[in-house]
Amino acid sequence: MPQTTYEKPAAELPDPRAKAGRGIVPVLAFAGITVAVMQTLLVPVIKDLPALLHTDPSNATWVMTATLLAGAVATPIMGRLGDLYGKRGMLLASLAVMVVGSLICAFTDDLVVMIAGRALQGFAMGAIPLGIGIMRDELPREKLGSAMALMSSSIGVGGGLALPAAALVAQHTDWHALFFGSAGLGVLAMALTVFAVPETSLRAPGRFDTVGALGLSLGLVLLLLPITKGSDWGWTSPTTLGLVAASLVVLVLWGLFELRSDAPLVDLRTTARREVLLTNLTSIMVGVAFYAVSLVLPQLLQLPASTGYGLGQSMVVAGLCVAPLGLTMMFVAPLYARISARKGPKVSLMLGMLVIAIGYGAGLGLMSAAWQTVIIAVLLGAGIGLAYSSLPALIIGAVDASETGAANGLNTLMRSIGTSVSSAVIGMVLAHTSTRTGPVTVPTMHGFRISFLIATGAVVVGLVLASFLPSRRTATAPVLLASSEGDAAARRAAAEDVEPLPLPGPEGFRGRVLDAAGAPVAGANVTLIDRRGRQAGLTTTDTWGRWALAAPEAGTYVLAASAAGHAPRACPAKGGPAVTDLVLGAVSAPERRTAVPS
Repeated sequence: MPQTTYEKPAAELPDPRAKAGRGIVPVLAFAGITVAVMQTLLVPVIKDLPALLHTDPSNATWVMTATLLAGAVATPIMGRLGDLYGKRGMLLASLAVMVVGSLICAFTDDLVVMIAGRALQGFAMGAIPLGIGIMRDELPREKLGSAMALMSSSIGVGGGLALPAAALVAQHTDWHALFFGSAGLGVLAMALTVFAVPETSLRAPGRFDTVGALGLSLGLVLLLLPITKGSDWGWTSPTTLGLVAASLVVLVLWGLFELRSDAPLVDLRTTARREVLLTNLTSIMVGVAFYAVSLVLPQLLQLPASTGYGLGQSMVVAGLCVAPLGLTMMFVAPLYARISARKGPKVSLMLGMLVIAIGYGAGLGLMSAAWQTVIIAVLLGAGIGLAYSSLPALIIGAVDASETGAANGLNTLMRSIGTSVSSAVIGMVLAHTSTRTGPVTVPTMHGFRISFLIATGAVVVGLVLASFLPSRRTATAPVLLASSEGDAAARRAAAEDVEPLPLPGPEGFRGRVLDAAGAPVAGANVTLIDRRGRQAGLTTTDTWGRWALAAPEAGTYVLAASAAGHAPRACPAKGGPAVTDLVLGAVSAPERRTAVPS
């Protein structure tokens, strides 16, 4: 006689990952901050680069542009490689490339060699989505929100903290010390990663899309080059317009290829889903808003008081006044977790963008003293921190676990595009509104205010886009269903008479996913979670609701299933072989695919 089904709320069972990875969060956050430092590492010496590299100003800007282009190309590619071959391994590879690039820059004054080294430094930006993916795989649910918030904000935190530190180094030592310092940070991040971060067991099916990677890289370079260099080349010059046209052609052809590929680099169908598309578009607007303050405040602070509006501060003081931008972004991560837990990431995203708008609005009248710039930095840091923290939660909630790295890589790319657009547009505004003071040309207060208005407009557009994101209800707690093999066989026979899938190995599992009425559910996600809370396998059900998963070894696991329009279920199971059916509960008004916490 079959055993009776025993149901127990998930909240009553301990999360097997509760004690796992205690050092993961600070180590991954440190790695994220380290790679983000590369973006603003040379900001304190940017005006001196032509003399330092013995070249003209237009050529010297390639030292900054190379890092931006490499970072934009690396983020989606490294995210996909992490999904396929292991996120920790790709994280270490990203950091290693950054260290090599730093050392190349540290020993050269040659422009071409410096550009190559800076490109290698930018390649490390793929560490941000990889870190978010590792957190998704390794951390318990109660820690995941604040951890992802901190990792996502590390882009701004690293950029903000690098300004005063780099200014101090550049002002008192040889500028090459900046690169030795970044190499040291990279080596330390690698060592900490090796000792504290485990390799995740989850792997995406398929192969790496080499043609797709080359096509996306070419399309991004052709697009970002005219955006970043348009002010130098002329926005209506044949070079600028030709590159924009070429980028559109390449990206359209790339998109058609990706839609027909069995294992695309970027799943465009998933990207076109409303939640993912709107989140990525909003990310561009947040990127525009973030970079505007980084361009305006340091210049305003360092302009001489003789201009009538410049604050006459040293390089180091200017960096210290802007540093609260990064510090505040770091400190709002726990606040984000509370807001998101109660109201959802959409609300925290919109709240963050509202705070950004208030910060820029206040900045229109608070630029006459150094302490006022600190207030602006704190307000904008709080808003950008909330907004950045919300983005990975929105993306992860809309994609499969096996797509986490690639999806967050694409989202990070959208932020990079936003910062590129901000750099180009605001750079053009400041150049066209500048005035001549003695032998030099300096930006005007009018140009600074227009820049703040542009950032405010971007935030308003982002708020409108975010308002169309699906509202999140508090998810119903999943119910754990412990059933015997006899019960599974009985339900299988009652549902539909189909041939079961073979067991994948001596310790494998198989079964079916059924709805509350006992009918099979096609396309449901089934996840195998090991004793430490790591994902040991992932699959989807076929037309008849059948699934099969191999277990790495004998032992106790948790099988979890989820599907759109159903409440998720999970089932403790021992490696056997074993046959286990998972019966999903019903939800009243499904608004999105409910992902099983992993």
